[in-house]
Amino acid sequence: MKIGDKVSVVDEDLGGIVTSTRGNMVVFRDEYGFTHQYPEDKLVPKDDGIYENIRIVKKAEPKKVVSKKHQKNPMVLDLHFHNLVKNPGDYDSFERLFMQKEKLMDTLQFCRKNHLKRLEIVHGIGDGTLQRMVWDVLESQTGIDYYNKEILHHQSGAVMVEFH
Repeated sequence: MKIGDKVSVVDEDLGGIVTSTRGNMVVFRDEYGFTHQYPEDKLVPKDDGIYENIRIVKKAEPKKVVSKKHQKNPMVLDLHFHNLVKNPGDYDSFERLFMQKEKLMDTLQFCRKNHLKRLEIVHGIGDGTLQRMVWDVLESQTGIDYYNKEILHHQSGAVMVEFH
């Protein structure tokens, strides 16, 4: 440290301008005109512009990784028969219902295996046979909650399933 440097005392609220040095002892004058003497290792240089030339680097916010399995949009299973096979007229009503039930069971198993949280089952309004089958299958399952998708309407063409 040399004469004229600004210094602060470590562990004390005291500082000033160096007036003289004797060995490792430094004498400085504080803002009120009093002189103080401290060993050099108890003083630190005080530079008001120390942070002025430091470049600030702005980093982009990290993007939150959201697994495709846990996205907010539910998987949709449309049980309308024309969506399940190429030639719907080739099947009788019993075969249709059986194939729709198999598709529903396979999809529920797929959702559990892949840890999906939500499934929307579209069964349509129709005469209610498919709707009854869907509700019977869901009642036989454990670890799920299910409800009509359109809560305000009496009859809905879809059921929302949430897996625990």
